[in-house]
Amino acid sequence: QVQLVESGGGLVQAGGSLRLSCAASGSIVSINRMGWHRQAPGKQRELVGVITGDGTTSYGDSVKGRFTISRDNAKNTVYLQMNTLTPEDTAVYLCYARVRRPLYGENDYWGQGTQVTVSS
Repeated sequence: QVQLVESGGGLVQAGGSLRLSCAASGSIVSINRMGWHRQAPGKQRELVGVITGDGTTSYGDSVKGRFTISRDNAKNTVYLQMNTLTPEDTAVYLCYARVRRPLYGENDYWGQGTQVTVSS
Protein backbone atom coordinates (compact mmCIF):
# COMPACT_ATOMS: atom_id res chain seq x y z
CA GLN A 1 0.00 0.00 0.00
CA VAL A 2 0.95 3.64 -0.45
CA GLN A 3 -0.12 6.50 1.79
CA LEU A 4 0.03 10.20 1.04
CA VAL A 5 -0.25 12.58 3.98
CA GLU A 6 -0.70 16.30 3.43
CA SER A 7 -0.01 19.05 5.91
CA GLY A 8 0.25 22.83 6.04
CA GLY A 9 -3.26 23.95 5.20
CA GLY A 10 -5.14 26.54 7.20
CA LEU A 11 -6.64 30.00 7.26
CA VAL A 12 -4.73 32.95 5.84
CA GLN A 13 -5.57 36.51 4.87
CA ALA A 14 -5.58 37.61 1.25
CA GLY A 15 -2.07 38.46 0.12
CA GLY A 16 -0.54 35.98 2.52
CA SER A 17 1.38 32.76 1.97
CA LEU A 18 1.14 29.11 2.91
CA ARG A 19 3.35 26.09 2.29
CA LEU A 20 1.82 22.66 1.83
CA SER A 21 3.68 19.39 2.18
CA CYS A 22 2.78 15.88 1.09
CA ALA A 23 4.79 12.84 2.10
CA ALA A 24 4.43 9.47 0.42
CA SER A 25 5.15 6.28 2.33
CA GLY A 26 4.70 2.54 1.94
CA SER A 27 5.84 0.01 -0.59
CA ILE A 28 7.51 2.32 -3.11
CA VAL A 29 10.03 1.48 -5.81
CA SER A 30 10.01 4.91 -7.37
CA ILE A 31 7.80 7.96 -7.83
CA ASN A 32 7.36 9.41 -11.28
CA ARG A 33 5.37 12.59 -10.96
CA MET A 34 3.94 14.28 -7.89
CA GLY A 35 1.54 17.14 -7.80
CA TRP A 36 -1.42 19.01 -6.46
CA HIS A 37 -5.00 19.49 -7.54
CA ARG A 38 -7.64 21.52 -5.78
CA GLN A 39 -11.38 21.25 -5.36
CA ALA A 40 -13.53 24.23 -4.43
CA PRO A 41 -17.24 23.91 -3.54
CA GLY A 42 -19.36 23.84 -6.68
CA LYS A 43 -16.36 23.80 -8.98
CA GLN A 44 -14.55 21.13 -10.93
CA ARG A 45 -11.27 19.78 -9.65
CA GLU A 46 -8.42 21.67 -11.27
CA LEU A 47 -4.72 21.13 -11.67
CA VAL A 48 -2.54 23.30 -9.47
CA GLY A 49 0.89 22.00 -10.36
CA VAL A 50 2.90 18.89 -11.14
CA ILE A 51 6.59 18.04 -10.92
CA THR A 52 8.30 15.11 -12.61
CA GLY A 53 11.13 13.03 -11.25
CA ASP A 54 13.73 15.16 -13.03
CA GLY A 55 12.26 18.37 -11.65
CA THR A 56 10.27 19.59 -14.63
CA THR A 57 7.27 21.60 -13.45
CA SER A 58 4.00 22.75 -14.92
CA TYR A 59 1.18 24.81 -13.40
CA GLY A 60 -2.45 25.62 -13.85
CA ASP A 61 -3.04 29.02 -15.45
CA SER A 62 -4.70 30.45 -12.35
CA VAL A 63 -1.63 29.96 -10.15
CA LYS A 64 1.26 30.63 -12.52
CA GLY A 65 3.69 33.13 -11.08
CA ARG A 66 2.27 32.79 -7.55
CA PHE A 67 2.70 29.12 -6.65
CA THR A 68 5.88 27.03 -6.75
CA ILE A 69 6.04 23.26 -6.58
CA SER A 70 9.15 21.39 -5.50
CA ARG A 71 10.07 17.92 -4.25
CA ASP A 72 12.58 16.10 -2.12
CA ASN A 73 13.13 12.73 -3.73
CA ALA A 74 15.03 11.37 -0.73
CA LYS A 75 11.98 12.02 1.45
CA ASN A 76 9.32 11.17 -1.19
CA THR A 77 7.82 14.55 -0.41
CA VAL A 78 6.32 17.25 -2.59
CA TYR A 79 5.84 20.86 -1.51
CA LEU A 80 3.61 23.67 -2.70
CA GLN A 81 4.63 27.20 -1.84
CA MET A 82 1.62 29.49 -2.30
CA ASN A 83 2.15 33.24 -2.37
CA THR A 84 -0.13 36.22 -2.93
CA LEU A 85 -3.16 34.15 -2.02
CA THR A 86 -6.64 35.36 -2.92
CA PRO A 87 -10.08 34.20 -1.77
CA GLU A 88 -10.38 32.38 -5.12
CA ASP A 89 -7.63 30.04 -3.95
CA THR A 90 -9.89 28.71 -1.19
CA ALA A 91 -10.27 24.97 -1.77
CA VAL A 92 -9.33 21.53 -0.58
CA TYR A 93 -5.85 20.82 -1.91
CA LEU A 94 -5.19 17.21 -2.85
CA CYS A 95 -1.80 15.70 -3.32
CA TYR A 96 -1.16 12.89 -5.77
CA ALA A 97 1.76 10.74 -6.79
CA ARG A 98 2.37 8.29 -9.63
CA VAL A 99 4.06 5.47 -7.77
CA ARG A 100 5.75 2.31 -8.95
CA ARG A 101 5.29 -0.51 -6.46
CA PRO A 102 6.92 -3.94 -6.42
CA LEU A 103 4.87 -6.36 -8.56
CA TYR A 104 2.02 -3.85 -9.10
CA GLY A 105 3.56 -1.51 -11.61
CA GLU A 106 2.69 2.19 -11.74
CA ASN A 107 -0.50 3.73 -10.33
CA ASP A 108 -1.78 7.08 -9.13
CA TYR A 109 -2.41 7.59 -5.42
CA TRP A 110 -4.18 10.47 -3.72
CA GLY A 111 -4.06 12.04 -0.29
CA GLN A 112 -7.08 12.94 1.82
CA GLY A 113 -6.72 16.64 1.13
CA THR A 114 -5.97 19.69 3.23
CA GLN A 115 -8.23 22.74 3.49
CA VAL A 116 -6.89 26.13 2.49
CA THR A 117 -9.11 29.10 3.29
CA VAL A 118 -8.21 32.63 2.23
CA SER A 119 -10.14 35.46 3.86
CA SER A 120 -10.66 38.83 2.21
